[in-house]
Amino acid sequence: MSRIQAQQDAQMVRSALPLLALTLIAEEESYGYQLIERLANLGLNVTTGLVYPVLSRLERDGLVSTRMVASTYGPPRKYFALTTLGETAQASAMDQWRLVNSAIQKATEKGISKT
Repeated sequence: MSRIQAQQDAQMVRSALPLLALTLIAEEESYGYQLIERLANLGLNVTTGLVYPVLSRLERDGLVSTRMVASTYGPPRKYFALTTLGETAQASAMDQWRLVNSAIQKATEKGISKT
């Protein structure tokens, strides 16, 4: 994979990460590392350096609420849950994603039909 391709791939993941985080948190309240594992189960290997800043921004913007829960395996864990504002933002982002996805599919189909 070329350096340019790797940069494009990383940028695509970074741009989708807020929507992915909101969607996964909407399904189930999660702490940061658990969210990273859930993303890995979807085929995305993301680092804490990508995920935690997104979670901090979502919290700062009021899209998620947090609560600390004691852990039997170390320090307390910060669990993230969607707020009402987060539910609205997630639904809006999904609508936008569907539009972009549809445009990509149409463009790809046109490109395929020319070959």
